[in-house]
Amino acid sequence: MLALRLARGSRPLVQLRRLLVAAASAGTGFLLLYVLAGAVARPAGSFPRMLWALVPLAATVHFALAVARTDPATRPREGLDAAGLGPVRLGLVAALSTAVACTLGSALALAAFLHLRGDLAGLPFDGAGAGLLHADQPLPLAAALTLLVLLPLTASACAAADALRRRRPSPAPRTGLPWGIALTACGLAVEAYAGRSGPGMLAGWSLTATGLALAGPGLAYTCGTLVQAVRPGALRLLAGRALQEEAPRLGPPLGVLCAVGAGALTALALPDRGALLVPLGPLTGPAAALVAACAAATLLTSAVEARQRRAAAREALLDLGAPAKVLRTAASLRATVLLAVCVPVSWGVAQLTSLALTR
Repeated sequence: MLALRLARGSRPLVQLRRLLVAAASAGTGFLLLYVLAGAVARPAGSFPRMLWALVPLAATVHFALAVARTDPATRPREGLDAAGLGPVRLGLVAALSTAVACTLGSALALAAFLHLRGDLAGLPFDGAGAGLLHADQPLPLAAALTLLVLLPLTASACAAADALRRRRPSPAPRTGLPWGIALTACGLAVEAYAGRSGPGMLAGWSLTATGLALAGPGLAYTCGTLVQAVRPGALRLLAGRALQEEAPRLGPPLGVLCAVGAGALTALALPDRGALLVPLGPLTGPAAALVAACAAATLLTSAVEARQRRAAAREALLDLGAPAKVLRTAASLRATVLLAVCVPVSWGVAQLTSLALTR
């Protein structure tokens, strides 16, 4: 009840982020139901398709976790412990808020899927996707509900765990950089060994994405160090120190976005694009678009979280007489440096991946 009251009283921007989580959950739920219907119609080769469907699920969970972090209802505040809102209670509020948004998306996915199959009559476009969604085969209800519950449960559990550990100090950003590089190299090696086979390519890309996400904080911290190099002025010092402080929050989504960009560049760099792997059939393109949208939205949401955490410092600088233009220029400098570093990283990983797949 407390989580629902806090959600109802939130600002429009917070509600918009929750609706975006519901939309991403609806897209992921629809993809899971599509894979289930395809497995019922053609059981052979259904397991690799289900594994590939876990990629948009992971991207959606990552986005839901980022939205839960920026939710004002789940942010620790002074004095809330006395009112009974300690870390455990805030973790429960975060889990419930995330579960409500994801469950709404899953319900919409089920309704849209049944409607396009023709199982729900009386609405426009009834049965428009009967052939694509294998309407000639019965849909196992228990399996469908199990798949749809998977996303809300996973997202709410991750949100609760993140809220419980939020007060603990985060490790130094540079500690994950060597491990991230090592995991990325392992992913490229797996892709070179497996080629374009479904499970092997998925395992290699997953290792590469995990390695880039792990290396992201160190990469962002290094960008902040470069900004302050060689006799920095006030502007570069402000931008570099802020970038180093934001590295633990911006690094992981930045690395995931680099992995998504590297995957897109790899698809463009391969000479025989017509033979590209399409693990989800006609919905491979929408699934890739969903993953890219979730990665970009996660990065933007993390940037909003970093801006919220810098609000006190920003107000202090303005009170001391710092021009607002300087603060805007410092933010633009941070974004430019990150873009200038991450684009070559994505391009380099894409080139190595394309070489591994065309050996």
